[in-house]
Amino acid sequence: MGADLYESYVGSVISCSALGVAAFNAQGMGFQAMAIPMIMAALGILCSIIGTFFVRTGEKTEQKLLLKALSRGTNLSAILIAIAAFPLIWFILGKENWTLYFAVLAGLIAGVLIGKSTEYFTSDTYKPTKKLAEKSETGSATIIIGGLGLGMLSTAIPIVIVGIAVLVAFFVSGGTIQNPQIGLYGIALAAVGMLSTLGITLATDAYGPVADNAGGIAEMSGLEPEVRERTDALDSLGNTTAATGKGFAIGSAALTALALVASYIDKIKTMPGMENITYDSFSVMNPLVLIGLFIGACLPFVFAALTMDAVGRAAQSVVIEVRRQFKNIKGLMEGKADPDYAKCVDMCSRSSLKEMILPTVIAIVVPVVVGLVLGFYGVVGMLAGATASGFLLAIFMSNSGGAWDNAKKYIEAGNHGGKGSDQHKAAVVGDTVGDPFKDTSGPSIKILIKLLSMVSIVFAALVVQVHLFG
Repeated sequence: MGADLYESYVGSVISCSALGVAAFNAQGMGFQAMAIPMIMAALGILCSIIGTFFVRTGEKTEQKLLLKALSRGTNLSAILIAIAAFPLIWFILGKENWTLYFAVLAGLIAGVLIGKSTEYFTSDTYKPTKKLAEKSETGSATIIIGGLGLGMLSTAIPIVIVGIAVLVAFFVSGGTIQNPQIGLYGIALAAVGMLSTLGITLATDAYGPVADNAGGIAEMSGLEPEVRERTDALDSLGNTTAATGKGFAIGSAALTALALVASYIDKIKTMPGMENITYDSFSVMNPLVLIGLFIGACLPFVFAALTMDAVGRAAQSVVIEVRRQFKNIKGLMEGKADPDYAKCVDMCSRSSLKEMILPTVIAIVVPVVVGLVLGFYGVVGMLAGATASGFLLAIFMSNSGGAWDNAKKYIEAGNHGGKGSDQHKAAVVGDTVGDPFKDTSGPSIKILIKLLSMVSIVFAALVVQVHLFG
């Protein structure tokens, strides 16, 4: 997740700087437009640091109070960068371009709202996850069906939020369909605004695994029940903040990918022999764009299938090894001997690297092959299709996984039979399915859609050269 969010962060700054030069160079303000996202990123770091000092809580373990403490820090950081962004744009780009501030504001608000939407669908303090926990009353199948449905439904709100943010950022910046360059710069600024408080957002996301491991240590150490009760509350909150961080990351990835697509088109237009290319040339009425769109829409599903299969194969190998140890190590079943932990750790480490070779090769090779076969029109269609379907699939998988995890925690808190009951066993099955959803495939799709854009930009010159001059 750190690598994913950092990639979005850097990608949004770079694409925004490039689009700023393209949009403002004619006015002699290309350097100023390029500097805005970089200065905003620096201010965002300071605002994030200030926000961390306001994360305070007492001894109570109610999740609403704990969530409120973390939200206080992230919301304050967002408010501070919203205040700082206005004089930044006013003094660097001039009062005639002050409406670009609303693009930054649109990105900030969209980031907060996507986080709230994710929180609603994955936290056990709200109805969706509570209803999902109820489905454990009738077994594993119904809780899996319920989790899949919850994840699919949860895609509606973020897509509306991002759509509104894109429209607002485009038109308040002064963009038009005929001359969209400054509007595209506005969309890129919205992405920078959303990611400007990455410091504290990433901290709340990293908090989840820390709380989870603290609970594991408390249980293995045999500490008092009240200690485990506290760590369970923190762990449940960690699941919610991790899901919120993933939702935020997905939203930012969509805006960043959109800005990178615009950067790709701008790069194509500046190449020799491409002076007559316009944005209208990339209409879906162009069959090359349409074919690329279908290919791009398919890629996240193929990528998710490969990563899910990778988790399944790695898990199978570990299960077989554990069974072998139980069979061959005398006294292990009775707790009189220690298992070979190093062997299992080594198997997981090797699998995590080996199984990612094919998905990585696909992400790098497909943009080049599509470019050589369909040209730059096909590449733009592919990027658009992958961004749209990848955005939805990543939200679906992340929210389903988070909801399954918190439904299990909700039952472990004493609801629907509590820990050890048949309902709990059903929830454990759901959580096991949800782990690769939210921890492997969901986050990796976001990296895919940005990597496709980056590779496409790197090989843009080759694609143009092949198709213009054979």
